[in-house]
Amino acid sequence: MTCMLIYAKGECELDKATLESPSHVRYTLISIGSILFLILVLMPLGSIVRFAFGEGVSEFTDAVTSEGALQAFKNSLLIAFIATGINMVVGTLIAFIITRYSFPGKQIFKALIDLPIAIPTAVVGLSLMMLYGPMGVLGPLLTSRGIQVVMAIPGMVLAHVFVTFPFTVRSVSVVLERMDPSIEEAASTLGANGLERFIHVILPSIRGGLIAGGALTFTRSLGEFGATLFIAGGMVMTGPLYIYYLSNSTFDFQAATSVAVVLMVFPFLILLLLNHIVDRMER
Repeated sequence: MTCMLIYAKGECELDKATLESPSHVRYTLISIGSILFLILVLMPLGSIVRFAFGEGVSEFTDAVTSEGALQAFKNSLLIAFIATGINMVVGTLIAFIITRYSFPGKQIFKALIDLPIAIPTAVVGLSLMMLYGPMGVLGPLLTSRGIQVVMAIPGMVLAHVFVTFPFTVRSVSVVLERMDPSIEEAASTLGANGLERFIHVILPSIRGGLIAGGALTFTRSLGEFGATLFIAGGMVMTGPLYIYYLSNSTFDFQAATSVAVVLMVFPFLILLLLNHIVDRMER
């Protein structure tokens, strides 16, 4: 049960028995963790499902196939697809820059990349309003040219790109940092130029990070509410905005929970598929 410190390598070797807890300790920890997960996650989600189907399957089907719900789902999917596409391109470029080059202010730049995760989404929506809104910096210029950003799909896409930006950057960065540089050196030695190395060497190597980042971006976009509420102002409905409208304006909680179930199950299936893909790629 001793821990041998090897100072030359800075490693700590642990005997295998040290890592194995007694069975009663293991089962106790599993039980506590399961109970906490049940209370904090499964019970709230279960209450939504119970309420959604409380009046029968037909009521659930009617709620999620209504004209308003279908339009909200369509808008959510459209915005999520566009935001994911933009972030996969821009995020990959930024990830390549921060992992391959050194430049002044790099640490500040990397911290700013993670900022959308740390700040409230309402701040994101307000900042975009102050930039593209009627009284914003660019708003009057865009309006004079017939370009509408706020209260429209383009502004909502910008809000979702802002909120989901770190996911692709970080997912791709991790893969790039672990990539063996000798592979690129070998391709360069064989005469491949920069573009050829990126297409035939780097891109296949980072596909796992791209898939993970894209899936996380897409699912996060589907659930975005705060920034969307500010920039859309209720003029364009997405899934989360439609839930808010049903529960706060019409007080139709059965329809609201039904839409919520769809928005809960669909991202879950995407993440489940993502885990399956990543497991296969690792094997």
